[in-house]
Amino acid sequence: MKILKRSLGMHLLIAIGLSLIINFSYLLVPIITEQGMSERGEGSGMSEHNSGVLHLTDDLHGYVVCDCEQRDSIYVSAWKVHTFKLQDGDHLNFTSRILTGDTYTDEQKAKAHPRLEEVIARNGEPFDFDALYDRPSRTVEFVWQIGYYALLSFLFILLFTASFGRRQRPRWRFVQRVLVALALACVAIYFAPVMSFKEGAMRIVFFYESDPRDHTYLIVLTKSLFTVAVTVLYANIYRLMQQRQRMAIENEHLKTENLATRYNMLMGQINPHFFFNSLNSLAMLIREKDDERALKYIDQLSYTFRYIIQSGQSGKTTLRDELAFAEAYAYLFKIRYADKLFFDFDVDDEYKDWQLPALSLQPLIGNAVKHNSITSKNPLHVEISVHDGVLEIRNKKHPKLDVEPSTGIGLDNLNNRWKIISGQEIEVRDEADSFVVRLPLERPAK
Repeated sequence: MKILKRSLGMHLLIAIGLSLIINFSYLLVPIITEQGMSERGEGSGMSEHNSGVLHLTDDLHGYVVCDCEQRDSIYVSAWKVHTFKLQDGDHLNFTSRILTGDTYTDEQKAKAHPRLEEVIARNGEPFDFDALYDRPSRTVEFVWQIGYYALLSFLFILLFTASFGRRQRPRWRFVQRVLVALALACVAIYFAPVMSFKEGAMRIVFFYESDPRDHTYLIVLTKSLFTVAVTVLYANIYRLMQQRQRMAIENEHLKTENLATRYNMLMGQINPHFFFNSLNSLAMLIREKDDERALKYIDQLSYTFRYIIQSGQSGKTTLRDELAFAEAYAYLFKIRYADKLFFDFDVDDEYKDWQLPALSLQPLIGNAVKHNSITSKNPLHVEISVHDGVLEIRNKKHPKLDVEPSTGIGLDNLNNRWKIISGQEIEVRDEADSFVVRLPLERPAK
């Protein structure tokens, strides 16, 4: 929950920052204003402030007769007259520009009148375009714009960073999300807030009637597509950061689990129960005055404990060393159960230099003895063999009448150690009449 809250908080901050970038970006300034449009042309062609009297024709086109040395009059389009609410006879201070653009020939440009660009003052008073339409403050407009695009950015970020079904391929999921985002962007265009100068209020695009020269739709479309593009980039960066964080957490978890597994392994393998049983078996051999077997038992017992202690600090070992330990460990059980427990080792020499995690066979042999009834009528056979590079431990099932509860910790620890050390998992088959564990071996390094 804390991670989710942190992610949402970070997404919200990114969305607000993206909204600020969108609304204050200098890349959009040339589109937002007619002045910017003109400045992107082949030279601005702007003149110094001129003054003159406006004369309108019947179709509301006009000409300003200049008071300056410039002989030519200044053309005023009907759109300018309508937008600036100019009247016939207005005395204007203004800037003008010459005709530019690739749609006109040089001859047409030379003959064309300069055009009125901006009105500086009208009838001796400064010209206030915002006050002309009783326009709200810039702060109100910015709050609307920033709030809307922050919300839109936040929704897009959630779309690209949310975890949905994992059945599809990641690339196809990404394509689907991009298509959904583009569809949402198209819908969002019609609900974007824009300033209505005539009404002096904010309106959404769907209910806003603007002159094509206002470039309202182009502005909103640019902002929406820019939002999609940046959120896609941010979502990919965010996913990479999440993957890196998950990998770091998993590595720490595996390290901790490895230490805990080794500790549990040693505590489970060098336990008083096993130690006292071994001493009892040794005492039995001594009472029987079987000196030869007693000495061999002591050798195998010491070798077993020495191998367990030494291997507890290592990772991998060769199958040759592991089999030597397994034979010594199995000998201790064979003495305890006399002629009722048998171990069959069938491993080709070509596999004995292959590697596996140390002490892999000990818990499997211990589980076979622990969970099966071992009697003269039902002796237990444990088969250890290698097939196609996979070590297989198999035993016939003779469940005890008083079944000891199994926690499965031994096999889980073994599987976890196997994944940590070799990156592979063991295979457990609990069949009707036998129990099989398959351990993939690693080829020796050349």
